[in-house]
Amino acid sequence: MLVIKGFRIVARRHRTTLGEIDLIARRGRLVAIVEVKARRSLEEAMEAVGPLAMCRIEAAADLWLARQPDRDRLSLRFDLVAVLPRRWPVHVAAFFVSGG
Repeated sequence: MLVIKGFRIVARRHRTTLGEIDLIARRGRLVAIVEVKARRSLEEAMEAVGPLAMCRIEAAADLWLARQPDRDRLSLRFDLVAVLPRRWPVHVAAFFVSGG
């Protein structure tokens, strides 16, 4: 789905000392840090990513970003992909905003 929207998947299940990022996708200078949740509904998927998870994802993204040679030119966005039964996955762009 992200590929259809012009993104290139640069990492899957990227592990850091601070946590794991499900997907890292890039389109030009935009980097989407994507949390993937399989739930019965979009609402359940959205509720499954709480404040603690958001902090963990953001910290892991900061570590990934620090290792990128072009980090000063990149823009991060935190997205959600909800995998729902008998439906296409739902992509929620800018699901949450960085706290710092």
